[in-house]
Formats: sequence, C-alpha cells, structure tokens
Amino acid sequence: MSDTSLAHSHGHRHVHGHAPRPHATRSLTELLSSMRFAIALLTVICIASVIGTVLKQHEPVTNYVNQFGPFWADLFLTLKLNAVYSAWWFLLILAFLVISTSLCISRHAPKYLADLRNYKENIREQSLQAFHHKASASLGEEGSAAAAQRIGKLLVSGGWKVRLQQRQTPAGEGWMVAAKAGAAHKLGYIAAHSAIVLVCLGGLLDGDLMVRAQMWFLGKTPYAGGGFIADVKPEHRLSASNPTFRGNLLVTEGKSSSTAILSQSDGLLIQELPFAIELKKFIVEHYSTGMPKLFASDIVIHDLTTGQAKPARVEVNHPVRYGGVEIYQSSFDDGGSELKLQAIPLVPGTAPFDVQGAVGGSTQIKDPVTGAAMTLEFTGLRVLNVENFGDDNASGADVRKVDLRASIESRLGAGNKTASKRELRNVGPSVSYKLRDAAGQAREFNNFMLPVDTGDGQPVFLLGVRETQVDPMRYLRVPVDAEGRIDGFVRLRLALANPALRQQAVQRFAAAAVGASRTDLTEQLVQSAGRALSLFAGDTPGEAALEKLAVANGRPIAGLPAISEFIEANVPAAERERAAEVLMRIMNGALFELAQITRQQAHLPPLEPSEKTQAFMAQAVLSLSDSQAYPVPLVFELTDFKQIQASVFEVARAPGKNVVYLGCALLILGVFAMLYVRDRRLWVWLAPGRDGTRATMALSANRKTLDTDREFDKLRGQLLGSAPPHDGGTT
Repeated sequence: MSDTSLAHSHGHRHVHGHAPRPHATRSLTELLSSMRFAIALLTVICIASVIGTVLKQHEPVTNYVNQFGPFWADLFLTLKLNAVYSAWWFLLILAFLVISTSLCISRHAPKYLADLRNYKENIREQSLQAFHHKASASLGEEGSAAAAQRIGKLLVSGGWKVRLQQRQTPAGEGWMVAAKAGAAHKLGYIAAHSAIVLVCLGGLLDGDLMVRAQMWFLGKTPYAGGGFIADVKPEHRLSASNPTFRGNLLVTEGKSSSTAILSQSDGLLIQELPFAIELKKFIVEHYSTGMPKLFASDIVIHDLTTGQAKPARVEVNHPVRYGGVEIYQSSFDDGGSELKLQAIPLVPGTAPFDVQGAVGGSTQIKDPVTGAAMTLEFTGLRVLNVENFGDDNASGADVRKVDLRASIESRLGAGNKTASKRELRNVGPSVSYKLRDAAGQAREFNNFMLPVDTGDGQPVFLLGVRETQVDPMRYLRVPVDAEGRIDGFVRLRLALANPALRQQAVQRFAAAAVGASRTDLTEQLVQSAGRALSLFAGDTPGEAALEKLAVANGRPIAGLPAISEFIEANVPAAERERAAEVLMRIMNGALFELAQITRQQAHLPPLEPSEKTQAFMAQAVLSLSDSQAYPVPLVFELTDFKQIQASVFEVARAPGKNVVYLGCALLILGVFAMLYVRDRRLWVWLAPGRDGTRATMALSANRKTLDTDREFDKLRGQLLGSAPPHDGGTT
C-alpha cells in the first residue's frame, strides 16, 4: 500500500461517472501531464540556463561578431541565445512547464487529499497477511473491545491518528484499529509540485513577458538611434504604470533622472519612472588591491505626482523601495569628468598644443603629418590604478634551487594564497581616449598621468594602444628625463628625424672617441655612426635590401629591426655577433651626443655620465625603436582633471518576486517532507479466539528503511505485549 509521488503517478487515471473524452484530447492531456514530458522541459531549461550563464547576455551585436565571427553571431542572434531568459521559446517552455505541472496537481492532488482523510479501516483480515511487516499474537482473556481501546490510546499518545471500527464475526464481536502517521509526506509532494508552478509563474511575471506583450500588441519598438533621451518618440517609451520591468539608470552627481534604459538585442526601450532620482554624492571605498569595497549613493527621490522629496542611501545589497519599485546600487561610472590634455607631436613641424574636454565628449583635431581631420573622443578617466609589481617570473627550472617542501606549502592553506610575491601599488590616474579618422576607423589609447617605476630603476610613462576592444593593451614605455617629464624623449625622437642634427651628433661622437690627431679613423667612425643612426631613424637611401622592407603602416623599417636586417644582409653569419656589438656601441654613443644637443637647444644643462643617465639612454634606445611602430604621430598627456562621478542604479518592479519567494518556501518544505517524513499506516485486527482475543497487526510505510523495522518491533512490543507469537510469529 505504498504511496507514489505526483511526478511518478502521472501515468494513469481512472474517471468514474463521466463520459469518456475524445481520444486526441485524452492523449494530449496524458502527454502534457506525463513525467517524461516534464523532465524533457526541465532538461531544456537547464541547458538554456547554462548557455545564458556562459554567453554574455544583451551585448552589442558587434561584440558577438568580434568574439565568435559573423556565422556564429548570426546563429546566436537567430536563436536568441544573446537574450535567453527573454527569448520567446524560453518563455514558451516555462508556460508549458506550468501547464504540465498544473495538470498533474489537478489530477492527483484531490486523490492525495482524500487519502489524507481515509484511514482505510475497511481492510480485510486476510489482506494484512500480505504486508512485509506483520505479527500475530494472543492477548489472553482481555476482551477485543477493551484491547481496541487500550491499543488506540497507546497509539494516540505516540502521535498517531486512530479510528476504531466494530465488526461482527461468526466468532463474535471484532474490532479493527486503523492508525496513520506522517501525512505531511503527501503534502510534501503537493507542495513541491506547487512550488514549481509558482517559481515558473514568478519568472514569467518578472521576465520580459509584459514588455514583449506591449511590443506585440501596443506597437512598442526598440530605439536604435542616438541623441538625447528627451527626443525619443513615444513608440519607444514604456509608461510608468508598466506592471513589471528591470532596467538601468545612470545619474551624475548633482543631477537627476526619471527614465531607465531597458536593453534589447536590437536597441533599447525607455522606461518612464513615477519618480526622479537625484544623486547628491557617490561614495566608493577600495581595498588595497584596488577592488571596490563599498558602493554607496546618497540620493533624493522626487515623487513626480505629489512633489514629495525623500532622502535615502542606496548601498550594494541594501536597496531602497519606493512606489513599488526597488532601487539597487548596480555600479558606478564617470559622470563627465573634465580633462585637460597636452597634445605632443612625435614628428617635426608642429608645436605641442592643449586640448580640453569631458569624458563622453569629443573634439576635432588635425593629423600633424597629413593634415587630415581626426576626432578625439574622451572615453574614460581612472583615478586609481592598482598594479601588481611582485616577482611573478621566478622559476624552479634550476634543480639546485628547487625546494619541494616550500613549493607545496606555498600552495596549501587559504584559497587566496599564491605562490608568487604580490606587491600592489597605485600607479596613479590614467586617461582613455579614441582617435577616429575620417573613414570612421578608431584606435583606443590609455595613457598614465604619472611615471611608473617598473623595478629596473628607470621610471617610464606608459602609453597604451589597441586596435579593437577585444585586443589587449600594448604599452610603449617612454623614459622619464632628468626633469621628470616626457619632453627629453620627445626632443630626442624629433632630433633623430633631423639629418642635420644627426650629422652634428655623429661629428661630436667621433671627435670625442678618436681625437683630432687621427683624421682617417675619425672619418671612418663618422661614416659608420652616420649609417647606424640613419638605419635606426628609418632613413635608408641606397640600401636595396632594406628599401624592400616596410612595416604594416607603409613606412620604411626603422629602429632595432633595421639594424638587425642590415647586419643579416651585409655581414657573414660568423661575424654578425661581433658586428652587432660594435654597431650598437657606436649608435648608442651617437644617440647620447644627440641627446646632449637637444638639451643644449632647450637651454638645459648637459647630462652627467652616471648610472641614472645610462639607464635613461638604455630605455630611450628601446623606446625609440618601439615608437617607430606607434600608429599615430602624436600622444596626449593628461595634465589636469576634475573628477565627476555617476552612479548606475538598477530599478525594478518585480511583482513575481513574492511569488517566487513563496514557491521557494514551499519547495523547501516539500523536499524536507518527502525526504524526512515517512508515511506510515498501522492496522490491528482484534477478534475472539480459542485462547481469548487474537490480534493480527500489520504496518505499511512508503519506504523500507531500518527505522521502519525498529519502529515495527517497538510497536509490536507496546501493543501486543509479551504474549507469545501466534501462527508463525512476525516477519
């Protein structure tokens, strides 16, 4: 007589007193309420949830094209995998799961509820012999009525619900004692299945279903253009009475906003709010790693209907509720910080000039080489940049330095331990900008305001560049001059492009290296140094092997690659290492004299021979070589800024939230009831016999466990006493 779950009892149903339904309707109902159909729906939902977790949702189309390619991007967009939880097929699966589970509940819940009220006291004595747990005993002279009352009271005191039934038998008056316990087990099945329905309904209510319905039936369409929010037409706006939505709202310090943005795969929708949020101050605190520790926004909520103003504070995990709308602290952004930049040309003929703007804005400039118009877009300002300067390059390849015990212990313990040394340091503000040409092609740049000491003793300015957003930043390291600025390197680069200054530097280097008495050696050294500087500057007239080489932007090869190509083309393999050493020594000496000339022209004192000067020149050689591949002829140095922050709020009206909470509570109760509550039924038949009252007892449970065996042994001792077993004892 064991009970079965709702899920496992989908399969059969008996209808009494009604005309049979048509075969097609009955088959469809059986399919929808079957366990295999529900499991198939749950499997698809699980797979879709995994896809929605792995694949970033509601990203711009270009991001998917850049990451996966045109074919897969089109496939993802066609299947709505970029918006899984609002896709029509996902909502349809949820709806079918609600229908399937509801049909199951409607078919089987009445039977289970009726079973809760039924004690099954009409069971026959012969049926008790078919149970696994059964026992028979003689109670002696105790009458069957008195025995029934005694047994009933004992069971009631043990938490059982009892019903007594009197029967007439050929031997006299008999009594059936029927008891049950653990009825919450069946309620657990009903609660668990109801929880599935409630959770799915809550998901449908709080999903995109209402928004989609307005797009289908009220003519609302996503907005794919630009401009001001105030200029967006009504067909792209949702009213403040929208019953459910979830969008983002960006508010700059000192300003207010009453419209949220609902991102769609093909644009966005404007959600009107019944109130406006004014941001008084945004507060952010950081850990030593640079990660944000606290987001908080001091806001004032202005009711657009009553004009009431309510101050509030929104923090992460501490939302504010107003007018049925939850306001969450989602993130923060730049609110249009004011920037002052200095444009520094890397080619002769143009003087540095100042540029002012705000993050999110743009301005027009000219290419110093071609004179073509370019657009400078200010994209971001980061005041805090924490980098790890620890020694991550340690290697255990040398067996003499391998300490196995220390290596193992360094990786044991807390989950945040690391085997590498961590040295976190704030390297100061950085500015991000884009340079867009007339064709609309843009490169992204990220330049640090302050010099960074990378550990080799020579501070450098970091100038980052990348072609697309999916590429990592590549940084040009520019050495800091004796005055702590970038100007020394810029002067050296401009002088390197000047043949007259190169020749003057070569003459000074040769005179200092050889002396005035050896004119023949001086002339040879002048020629060698002049050729080395010309190669390094990319000026290679007459070098047929090098004239065929060009970098990606069409300019002749220059820097250290040019020196390497020249040696490989003109020097035998056995002599290349020695030739490279001599040529580099000559070129470094000539560059040092060139740096001295630039300082003299700038009315600065000459560089003194020292380790600091040597470090500057060594980095300058590398930076001059790398700068030949820098994609634009000018850099922008951040000279001053005024930070203006903005807070990003998530605003949501979620009527299904409470429904989901109720469903979760029912699911917990239902699972615990099914796992930890045993549904048991007990029958004791008492009838007159030759030796007095004869008792036959049987126990039924929904699960065969050791607890059931122990409980039966205990009940047999309590109810039947120590009387000897009758007819074979217990089983």
